[in-house]
Amino acid sequence: MTIENVIEMRDITKKFGEFVANDHINLKVRRGEIHSLLGENGAGKSTLMNMLAGLLEPTSGEIFVNGQAVQLDSPSKAAKLGIGMVHQHFMLVEAFTVAENIVLGSETTKGGVLDMKAAIREIKELSDKYGLAVNPYAKISDISVGAQQRVEILKTLYRGADIIIFDEPTAILTPAEITELLDIMRNLSKEGKSIILITHKLDEIRVVSDHVTVIRRGKSIDTVTIEGTTSQELAEMMVGRSVSFKTEKIPANPKEVVLEIDNLVVHENRGVPAVKNLGLSVRAGEIVGIAGIDGNGQTELIQALTGLRKVKFGSIKIKGVEVSNHTPRQITEMQVSHVPEDRHRDGMVLDMTLAENIALQTYYKEPLSKNGILNYQKINENARRLMEEFDVRAASEVVSGGSLSGGNQQKAVIAREIDRNPDLLIISQPTRGLDVGAIEYIRKRLVAERDKGKAVLVVSFELDEILDVSDRIAVIHDGKIQGILLPEETNKQELGILMAGGKLEKEEIYV
Repeated sequence: MTIENVIEMRDITKKFGEFVANDHINLKVRRGEIHSLLGENGAGKSTLMNMLAGLLEPTSGEIFVNGQAVQLDSPSKAAKLGIGMVHQHFMLVEAFTVAENIVLGSETTKGGVLDMKAAIREIKELSDKYGLAVNPYAKISDISVGAQQRVEILKTLYRGADIIIFDEPTAILTPAEITELLDIMRNLSKEGKSIILITHKLDEIRVVSDHVTVIRRGKSIDTVTIEGTTSQELAEMMVGRSVSFKTEKIPANPKEVVLEIDNLVVHENRGVPAVKNLGLSVRAGEIVGIAGIDGNGQTELIQALTGLRKVKFGSIKIKGVEVSNHTPRQITEMQVSHVPEDRHRDGMVLDMTLAENIALQTYYKEPLSKNGILNYQKINENARRLMEEFDVRAASEVVSGGSLSGGNQQKAVIAREIDRNPDLLIISQPTRGLDVGAIEYIRKRLVAERDKGKAVLVVSFELDEILDVSDRIAVIHDGKIQGILLPEETNKQELGILMAGGKLEKEEIYV
């Protein structure tokens, strides 16, 4: 083994009971390279990297760091060897400041007293060196998701990491934040850091990676250089079949209005208007996509539509019935399904079983319960049926929701909501954290719901997705609809102009 490999994982197998998460996987990472780990949801990518980060131990196999065989039995052991991990779901204390989070567990002391001045000086040096702009004095609860991620990266650098693992780092970032993060990765690589990027986003892999190792169902399929490999080839290696990047669909046949929003005003948490006199309608048999930069009122709009946030002024009608300030249960009982943007906070109860999570919207109805008593046989049967239909991969239906990979959690929430046969499906970030095979399937399901005569409202930061699935695109800016366009008559550039608050010269805006 040449010493240029900073990491070598040989024949790594990890079992959880009878379930084999990693099956004799091999991985080599060179010094100063960006090496992507590509695979479907639940393929075993995070499990493999959790072993490298000292969070799990292999059932069998060997790990070498800088040519030396090592036993990584704790995160502190991994950190001492220069390995750091930026997790998909951040490990930050919201009530603490940025600086307090970065030094937590590795505090700089002077005469036994915490020396925050020295720590902040070091944080600023690292921040300037790698282009990681943060305010050390800001509270975590007050900063954006992109800034929180920069804090996580600084945490690893503060501890002296030379090998940094990024686990699905762009799943919750806006397009601008993604571009910024990829630039940060390049800077780290230029400074000699080795980066392992766990992802299933082919565009990002092509932009930053040197090599890609593809994992499918727990086995390493191949390691290839990015140059000379097409996205189609990578996708086929990843899912084991040909994948379509464009959703086939017949023209929409919209009928009666199902959702009508008129002059809507909704405040955000500080009491400031986030949705400002917004009007929009969604008809049966059409998909309306909402495109916009994060923070322009999308979240508050969807929360108001689903009963999760108070309406200050205006009207929301579903099938002609006024539902402003109704409870979430009253709204879901009107055949409305909701896939929230944050599956952890609003979509699942992570300590509950997968089967219980799938039953969350229907547990109080027959056949899942009778006379107020839950029928666990039916609850588990129902979960197994939906796991098969939506390809939700887990050891069984009785594992905790929190033990699933992010993409499989997303598929479970979507399965639960579509299975309720809604008249109105409201879905935020439908394919966040999903691989190309699952994206293809979910987009087909959305179109299938439309073809059944359902009204579908989709909010997504992925403009490719909005252009692919929508029949009409409503662009939101500063809490208002800036314009409504037909996907076949527009492009990303025009959408971008409207998203930034600009106007188009052409007249074809359908409001």
